[in-house]
Amino acid sequence: MKGKLVKGYGVIAIKERKYFNKKNCQVNMAMPEKSSCVKPSEECSNFPEIIELNVGGQVYITRYPTLISIPGSRLWEMFSVKNPCSLIQDNKGRFFIDRDGFLFRYVLDYMRDLQVVLPDHFPECGRLHREAEYFKLPELAKMLALKMNKLSSVGNDSCQIDLEELSPSIDTTFNFSSTNTIHISGPDNSMVLTAATGSELKKAGFITIGYRGSYTLGRDSQTDAKFRRVARIMVCGKISLAKEVFGDTLNESRDPDRPPERYTSRYYLKFTFLEQAFDKLADAGFHMVACNSTGTCTVTHDQTDDRIWTSYTEYVFYRE
Repeated sequence: MKGKLVKGYGVIAIKERKYFNKKNCQVNMAMPEKSSCVKPSEECSNFPEIIELNVGGQVYITRYPTLISIPGSRLWEMFSVKNPCSLIQDNKGRFFIDRDGFLFRYVLDYMRDLQVVLPDHFPECGRLHREAEYFKLPELAKMLALKMNKLSSVGNDSCQIDLEELSPSIDTTFNFSSTNTIHISGPDNSMVLTAATGSELKKAGFITIGYRGSYTLGRDSQTDAKFRRVARIMVCGKISLAKEVFGDTLNESRDPDRPPERYTSRYYLKFTFLEQAFDKLADAGFHMVACNSTGTCTVTHDQTDDRIWTSYTEYVFYRE
């Protein structure tokens, strides 16, 4: 019995030894693989084939060869000279570029095809030219500069006046004054013409601005001092009018590249002060013709009897 027990224990000991030896072997085999993976230089040396970009909040997905297709450009510098670990990334791992997210689509089109097709009535040539200079694309900047010069020359030609048709039989002299008037004088007559500029040729139309707000109504109908909380001021109307009035303060991200003769209800302003919007509309010759507001109670506090109301308000402006 004793010998058997010893033998049994010996067998058990041998099995345990084999087991632990096998386990240690596995551990020893796994350790070099783990250590070989922890190499920051290898992790940060290469870019993936498909790259996600976050440009001013807009997400773009493109191929790595596209971004390095033009040597010397800023994108080429970012994605060929630098490594991924040195570039700024957002919380989802996309490479972040702090530029205009909606104009970047044309920059990316140019990187793909070395040409860019702009929509009709494109009003952002100047801003796109600035983006081309930032991304170090001289040929694109040159193309846009030629386009802007052509548009400006067309605008000047449309304002010219054929003075020979006005007075063909006399030798006329004329000059332009700072008040946009043309003084024409001859041996027997003189006249003064008023040249209307682009700022004076204002079109009639409506613009509606709206906002959603909230306020707290307490006991005895006492309203909280911070009653107006405006998250966003929306703009509805003809696109050309909206751009004329609000200019660069107009956020077109929800409805980009829309022709100026079309209408939209998806624009909003980059500021949240109603009075600032009113001032811009008044400066452009608009006046308020109607307004309306609705309110709904959303939350009630049992302990304080305070009620939080949400409201939607619209103001309609018109220019003759």
